[in-house]
Amino acid sequence: MILWQKLCHKLRAPNYVLDRFGRLSKMTNKIVYKRALLKLSGEALGGPAGQGYDTEVINKMATDIAILSKLGVELGIVVGGGNFFRGLASGLPGCDRVGADHIGMLATVMNALAIGHAIRGHGVNVSVLSSIPIDSLVEGFSAKKARTRISQGEVVVFGGGTGNPLFTTDSAAALRAVECDADILIKATRVNGVYSADPEKYPEATRFQALSFSEIIEKRLAVMDTTAFAMCEESKMPIRVIDLAREDSIKKVVFGLDEGTLIH
Repeated sequence: MILWQKLCHKLRAPNYVLDRFGRLSKMTNKIVYKRALLKLSGEALGGPAGQGYDTEVINKMATDIAILSKLGVELGIVVGGGNFFRGLASGLPGCDRVGADHIGMLATVMNALAIGHAIRGHGVNVSVLSSIPIDSLVEGFSAKKARTRISQGEVVVFGGGTGNPLFTTDSAAALRAVECDADILIKATRVNGVYSADPEKYPEATRFQALSFSEIIEKRLAVMDTTAFAMCEESKMPIRVIDLAREDSIKKVVFGLDEGTLIH
């Protein structure tokens, strides 16, 4: 079955997905979210180990993004750096929070460049923009430049977080989503949505199909850091939490299908 699914994934037209039974299903829906901001964790690029680069994972992700771009979906991507450095949790001697965040910001630039090359290899125009100046390696970020490039059909990958320490890449994703006039922020994680408890620890946990911003607060559910969450709520930016590893998960979101959990 796995080999058959992989074969289908390679041969099917872009407007087909695999349904929950592993069968080819034609997409009859129209694109619901024309412009999306995708938040990727650095660990996702490292595959099961969560470290370094898993070339199979990166190639699959790049293929999926390239297909969406060719279908006319406008995409921005914010990526974390946890596959290389985990801030203070990395335990670097003598390094305080600000110093650790600076190192982490550089890790996100590395990941942004890697993702950019992978997507570009599928025949899609890509811009990599960094919020911290590294002129010899990557272009600097401006909201106007990002909006223009996305409107022109380029996939824009953002590195460097917000450009400041003490802010997470979740906050960077929320900020870029608002700045680029995205229709939705898609947070790709290791689980398919928001659950009543951690499904990796509690198998009996149930998935929420949809939640309001107020319900997230009332239930004290961990989705994003409070700064990012508040920014999305204030800007009325919907969030869809998905499992990146699930087949066609990003595509299903932009076509308005039930995938993961919608927060609005």
